[in-house]
Amino acid sequence: MPPKSATARKTNPKKNRLTRSVSFATTAHEFPLASLVYPLRSNASQWLIVPVVLMVAFLFRWAVGLGPYSGMKAPPMHGDFEAQRHWMEVTTQLPVKVWYWHDLDWWGLDYPPLTAYHSWLVGVIGNRIDPNWFALHKSRGLDDEHLKTFMRATVAVSEYLTYVPGVVIFVRNYGKQMSTYDRSIALAAILMQPALMLIDHGHFQYNAVMLGFTILAVDCFITGHVLWGSFFFVLSLCFKQMALYYAPVVFAYLLGVCVFPRIDIRRLFFIGAVTVATFALMFAPLVVSGGFEQLGQCLFRVFPFARGLWEDKVANFWCATNVVVKYKELFASTTLQRVSLLMTLVGILPPCIIIFLYPRKQLLPLGLSACAWSFFMFSFQVHEKSVLLPLMPATLLLAGSLGEDTVSWVTWMNNVAIFSMWPLLRRDGLALQYTVMTLFSAWLMGTFHCLPKHWFAKLTHIGSYAAIIALHAAELVVGKVERLPDLWVVGNVVVCFGCFTIAWAWLLNRLWTESQEKSKTE
Repeated sequence: MPPKSATARKTNPKKNRLTRSVSFATTAHEFPLASLVYPLRSNASQWLIVPVVLMVAFLFRWAVGLGPYSGMKAPPMHGDFEAQRHWMEVTTQLPVKVWYWHDLDWWGLDYPPLTAYHSWLVGVIGNRIDPNWFALHKSRGLDDEHLKTFMRATVAVSEYLTYVPGVVIFVRNYGKQMSTYDRSIALAAILMQPALMLIDHGHFQYNAVMLGFTILAVDCFITGHVLWGSFFFVLSLCFKQMALYYAPVVFAYLLGVCVFPRIDIRRLFFIGAVTVATFALMFAPLVVSGGFEQLGQCLFRVFPFARGLWEDKVANFWCATNVVVKYKELFASTTLQRVSLLMTLVGILPPCIIIFLYPRKQLLPLGLSACAWSFFMFSFQVHEKSVLLPLMPATLLLAGSLGEDTVSWVTWMNNVAIFSMWPLLRRDGLALQYTVMTLFSAWLMGTFHCLPKHWFAKLTHIGSYAAIIALHAAELVVGKVERLPDLWVVGNVVVCFGCFTIAWAWLLNRLWTESQEKSKTE
């Protein structure tokens, strides 16, 4: 039989085709985090990215949690750890009708009902492990290593059920125009944000649950599921009242999508119905068990205006300018409430107007962050930890762009925000965790390699870093000044407030610029 000719040979084009598992068009960014993710850029390894990032993020959270917590072995009142434990005690050992009335002098419940339900669920699980952890009255101030491990675990599990899925979905949907490699970097950068780790897993709180519900709401808005988005945002509000920092922009966005390009009364009605129904569902157990008096007590506890303009020094307008003007001595509390309300309304108007007139999905992180900064800087009764609210949507901007300008500004905001919480973290005994996480995060995002190009922005970033280093060095070398015991705290407040004001202005400028660019292309 004669040999087959070359043209007669059957070939398998799939077998002979050269396959390429790596996209050589993908280049590494300059900051170290991008280099660490770079080996996973191949098509064969991309399925590993999310599991690896989630595992690494969990290990850092657990490592931070190995340190002390708020009020650890610090009688008589202890701290936030005891507050959270006590709420689990109250909600599991007492009927619903007395939750917001029971012994208010000992960490009385002062968060909306979803926090109470979450405390109840965690308390039920904890009681099955060790009933002594939440024994009524007998467990107050309990500092037990097994209890600490359990409580730390509940923070991690709660975060991985709400915040982490929200971030993963957000990065996937918001960054569709980015490569898989760039989205992987953004996911790692967002989940490795040190401020949230230090507060939730170090100081001890459940802020990630509130932030997670907000991100899930934004995810729904981005994918066009506005009713589900409304539902999740109400859950955020019902978990912690600080989610009100986002509420004006969320309202403006939802109203905008119901008005532009044409008025949609049906959509507006259903959004309102879902919002009211969700609030009713959350507060129903309180009303059924204790009537509207219980509802009124809950609202009174949630909005503690009687505490005054502020409790601890925080990097906002009031504390920063109090160096010159002693507000508490010169003005009545009601006057300060009204002025604070007016200044907050003026601050939130620009982002709300822009989002209403240009209800674009891509503008949501900018609008949410700018609005939250306005609340943080001007509103009544602000805590240091509230800086997490404007910081979260600002960090989410990395999912849309890893350009030098975005990376440098987001990294700078994170670095300054961590420093603003230094007095709180030092008081909790978390100096080691603060130092390691601050330096590691600064290195990871290439703080001194990714500076903005504009001379004023570059000067601002370098100048603020120099001020932070100088204040830390002075505090370390000089120590406490007897005649001025709050000197270093006040220095922290003034420097951070100046930086936050600039960050707020940058966000507003970018929000306006991008809204105009998008409107021209549509």
